[in-house]
Amino acid sequence: MPHHRFDAKFYQRFYANPRTRVTTREEMAKRARAVAALVAYLDLPVRRILDAGCGLGWMRKPLLQAFPDAAYVGLEVSEHLCQRLGWINRSLADFRPRGRFDLVICYDVLQYLPQAEARRAMANLARLCKGALYFHAPTQEDWQRNADVSVSDADIHLRDGEWYRKRLGRDFHALGFGLHVKHEVPFVQWELERIE
Repeated sequence: MPHHRFDAKFYQRFYANPRTRVTTREEMAKRARAVAALVAYLDLPVRRILDAGCGLGWMRKPLLQAFPDAAYVGLEVSEHLCQRLGWINRSLADFRPRGRFDLVICYDVLQYLPQAEARRAMANLARLCKGALYFHAPTQEDWQRNADVSVSDADIHLRDGEWYRKRLGRDFHALGFGLHVKHEVPFVQWELERIE
């Protein structure tokens, strides 16, 4: 994936322009607060947060408000945003930091990666995360039924949901709403709260 395509024009079109944007700062803050509430409900400690593919960093402030003692790391392939906002300029497929993260956010990243790189990124999520993972990527079904394709970036790699579920299921319990918890993390989830 040519990382230069994530330039100022890309972010102007998909994030800044009210007529063509795919999401808003408010929507992303709401999503971050929901994820934080679910993680807090499960009593999972959060001291280190990785936002993999953080883009403009719209989840940063609400996540740090929810977890004020946590350190936040923004990971991004866009050289433009890394220079402007100070994120770490790396791909999720080959990012190898010291230590692991209690909470990993991976929102709308994997659809930009070709197959081999996407497989490496999925495996890396399991290495990077020691607690909770919030994961989202549009699937083939989403593109047909849920996405507003008039404002969505169509230059992506669509996969079926089972491709993601199979890889996530190797290391994580799926709790719903995109939240996954590592197999070895003890937590209580009532029967009717679980995804069957």
